[in-house]
Formats: sequence, C-alpha cells, structure tokens
Amino acid sequence: MTSPSSTPPTDDGAANTVREIAQQPRLWREVGQLVAASRDSLDTFLRPLTARGDLRVVLTGAGTSAYAGQVLQAGLARRLGLRVDAVATTDLVADPRGCLAEDVPTLLVSFARSGDSPESVAAADLADQVLTEVHHLVITCNEQGALALNHADRPTSHVLLMPAAANDQGFAMTSSFTCMTLAALLALGGGAYDGIAERLADAAELILKDGAADRAIGDLVGRAPERIVYLGSGALKGLAEESALKVLELTGGTVVAVADSSMGFRHGPKAVLNDRTVVVVYVSNDPYTRQYDEDIVAELRGNLPGGRVVTVAAGALRASATDPEAGADVGTWPLPGLDDVDDVALALPAVVYAQLIALRASLAGGIRPDQPFPSGEVNRVVRGVILHPLAR
Repeated sequence: MTSPSSTPPTDDGAANTVREIAQQPRLWREVGQLVAASRDSLDTFLRPLTARGDLRVVLTGAGTSAYAGQVLQAGLARRLGLRVDAVATTDLVADPRGCLAEDVPTLLVSFARSGDSPESVAAADLADQVLTEVHHLVITCNEQGALALNHADRPTSHVLLMPAAANDQGFAMTSSFTCMTLAALLALGGGAYDGIAERLADAAELILKDGAADRAIGDLVGRAPERIVYLGSGALKGLAEESALKVLELTGGTVVAVADSSMGFRHGPKAVLNDRTVVVVYVSNDPYTRQYDEDIVAELRGNLPGGRVVTVAAGALRASATDPEAGADVGTWPLPGLDDVDDVALALPAVVYAQLIALRASLAGGIRPDQPFPSGEVNRVVRGVILHPLAR
C-alpha cells in the first residue's frame, strides 16, 4: 500500500494524491497564518455585512466544493446568528430564480479549486443578475482562475487565495477541500476558532503517522467491500457526502459509496446493506446529536458481522454502541485531542480517514488514483457544460 508518509513508486499513478493528502497539516497551519494576516481586510469587508440582520449567506460550489458548504452551514449559522444556506452551483445555475428567490442582501461565498469550471463563474454572474444587492467572498486555490480574476478588483468582492500547494494536481480534491473549508471557518467564524488550525493539524499528523490507523484502514479495504456507506449528522452529514464522493472518484466508480444522515439512513437507504458492505459512522461531538449517531451504530453492529461497522470519533462510545463481538470499542478510529471542538472543525481531520480509505481502495483495485478515468469520461475540471442565457 502506498501511504502518505512514504515515497510512492513512480508507476502506481498515486504520487500527487499521496502528497496532497500528506501535506494537509502543513497547509492548515499556513491557512491559519494566511487568514490571520488578512484579518484586517477581511473584517473591513465582512463585518458591515454580518452586522446586518437581514443578510443571507449562501455557500456555493460544485462537487466537493459544494460539500464544503454543507459542512460549514449549520456551524456558521450558529456563530453568525444569520441565515446560512449551502446551495450547489449546479443547482444555482440550473434554477437561479428558485435558489435566489428572496431578493435580500446576500453574501455569496464561492468555493473553487481551479475557479475555471463553467458553473463557478456562472453562479456568481447569475447572482449579480438576479439579486439587487450581492457581495462575493471568493475562496479559491488558483489565483489565475477565471473566478479569482473576475473578482480581484471589485469593491463588492473579496478574494481569499489558498496556498499554491492547495491547488491539487491529483484528480480528486483533498487538500483543496480542507484548506478552503478551514479558511471559511476562520474568516467567518471569528475569534471562536482562534488556535484551531494548529490543533487540527496536530490531530491529522497523528492520524497520518499512526500505524494502528494504517492497519485498520488496510483491514477495512481488505474485506473487499463492494459498497461503503458513510453516515453523519449535521455538519458530519456533509462530511459523509464528501467521503462517499472520494471513494467513487478514486476507484473510478468500481466501489459503490453512498452517504446519509444517521437518522435518515433507516428510511429506505438502509436497503443498500448486504454482506459486502462496510459502514463508517462519523460521531458528533454535540452530546445531544451524538445519541442518534450512537443509536445507529448500536443497531448496525447488532445486524452486521463484526468489523464491518467503523466509527470515527473524538471520544469513547457508550457501551451499547461498541463492537459486540470484540467486547471493546476496537472499531472506533480516534480523532485525538478534539473532544471539545464543534463538528465543523472535527470534520477536517476526520476526512483524512476517508481520503486514505479511498486511496487504499483505488490502489487495491489496480486503479491509478491521480487519474482514475484515463479515457476522460470524468475530468478534473468539468468540461462540456453549455451555459444558457437567463432571460430578463
């Protein structure tokens, strides 16, 4: 297995993906410094907006970038005391008048690795066309992308550039996703997240260096699952969506991966379970929400063979949710030192496990993670989108 802490063979097609997973702790520290250095200009731009009780914040992006918004939505709404909605650019471009039906002052936060996908540019332009007052916070990894260039000098826009290394060269978004999510959390969450970048980086480093974690991931992938289910609540449901997408992308769709909320899974989607399924449950740090995560873990561990249900958690689970065959909570993968952080922050080191699962599953299937679609039917930057003009 190629691991992020080792130098990959030159012929396995994983060099970029391996490097980009491994570099995340370093880049998170850089993002923390970058946002701190930009604090004055960010506050000048954001504070007059977030002080307005009628402001709507829309978090937008496509694919993984859309899941960044889903992870952030509830946490930022609580911190800001404002309406915050995660709306994918693919939805916004297809139905701008529906997604932006309320003509209220809006802060459109655009997440984009390259900033060159057609929907990224179109979503911002359509917001300008549909809304009377819209401001743009562009969080991107590519200073030469169309989105960054379009908004560089606008008085109603602020462009927040990620470290250059966050512009992933591998097919799947890994460090770009976590850096942009962290940057938005720090920029909009304010002083509540002082020092969090260092803590998250420390936790991710421990995960990446942990031999036990590597063996656990190897054991999970070694079961040759044909289906992987990711579950989570609140912010961690967005994480579950991103985790499932990583498996689909890096295995070229050969391993089916689905995501749902811990409670929603029972309402039909549970039909996906079979004897070749493994389930990963992200356990909330919120004491109330955590109960529902532990309930589904206990239920699934009572129904599936031992070792097929894994939990990712910052603290120990209640006894009824532990693996009944092991007699101890050996099925929990730890998030060290983070039992007091909110779920938005918890999602960042937690996704490292998902990235490693996807990488390992890709290599196990003989697929090249840096380009799992060599014939080009799916591309790193989306192609083939025809943008249709919106009639006034």
